[in-house]
Amino acid sequence: MPPTLVPAVHREVRLADQAEGELAARHFEIAEVPVPEPRTGQVLVRNRIMAVTAAMRSQMTGIRLPMASFVRGEALWGSAVGEVVTAPGGGFTPGELVQHPCGWREFAAVEESRVRRLDGDPLPTAAAHLSQGATAWGALRRAAGVRPGDTVFISGAAGGVGSMAGQLARRLGAGRVVGSTGSERKAARLRAELGYDDTIVRGAGPIEQQLRRAAPDGIDVLLDTVGGEQLTAALAVARPDARFALVGALSGQLGGERGAIAPVELDPGLIITRRVALRGFGLYAHPDLPQEWTREFGEGLRDGTLVFPHALLKGIEQAPQALRELTQGRHIGAVLVEL
Repeated sequence: MPPTLVPAVHREVRLADQAEGELAARHFEIAEVPVPEPRTGQVLVRNRIMAVTAAMRSQMTGIRLPMASFVRGEALWGSAVGEVVTAPGGGFTPGELVQHPCGWREFAAVEESRVRRLDGDPLPTAAAHLSQGATAWGALRRAAGVRPGDTVFISGAAGGVGSMAGQLARRLGAGRVVGSTGSERKAARLRAELGYDDTIVRGAGPIEQQLRRAAPDGIDVLLDTVGGEQLTAALAVARPDARFALVGALSGQLGGERGAIAPVELDPGLIITRRVALRGFGLYAHPDLPQEWTREFGEGLRDGTLVFPHALLKGIEQAPQALRELTQGRHIGAVLVEL
């Protein structure tokens, strides 16, 4: 790869105002700033592609979260892929492809400990490294332990996690896979392309009633990215010894209320009598999982048994719009920005 020319300045996207209600252009600022000088132990990376996720909407609000919130007047951050420009510590070589958590800017000076080398990985495109499939794979395989013949319900099935999870549940031997989404247009694609046998659509009637129709014998596994009514509905139709893996709370993250991560009331009697196991799952607690997932994903992409649904917007100036479109439910799969 030829050396990257380093300009004097670059662009970054900053939080201009904490988000209340629907995201708008006024919540973001695109600033032109000097390209950072990496210190010893840091790597200067030219970012090529970055991901936006639903959690970023919550990080813009200032409410208490299990992860750090964005700071007004400072650049946002998130997973990105780029190539190394300089590495004063000598731990990386210019031109190497790497992944790190400092997206939302064209150049990033990143601590070496937070940079993961990607050269030689078996994925066919840089974009594939920004799949949320590792979360889906870990939640289904390690947290919920999908077994052959299981009936699996995946909430938020058209999102970055859910669009991979239907395929992976099938890959792990599930007998029936049901997903929820926000429109019949998305539901049709989930059934046609992404491994789902049936779907339920928010707003098309009570969630529990739809889920009982789609899974008349109950569910063995839940992968929950939403919480709220969908979690309580899943519990109502859970079979004995069901396993629930909880990975997100989109019902609050994409809500319009400030501090909208709302608690969910669950029936302890159902949990006890049906012996339902509820387990939270976070990728950060499984540092070995990305490498395992990369091997699995690479094989699936190459032999055609897995696909990577995603939308790609071009230009850092499109990053705020990408996050707005994600929160509006306009895309299926991951939402990425090419810088």
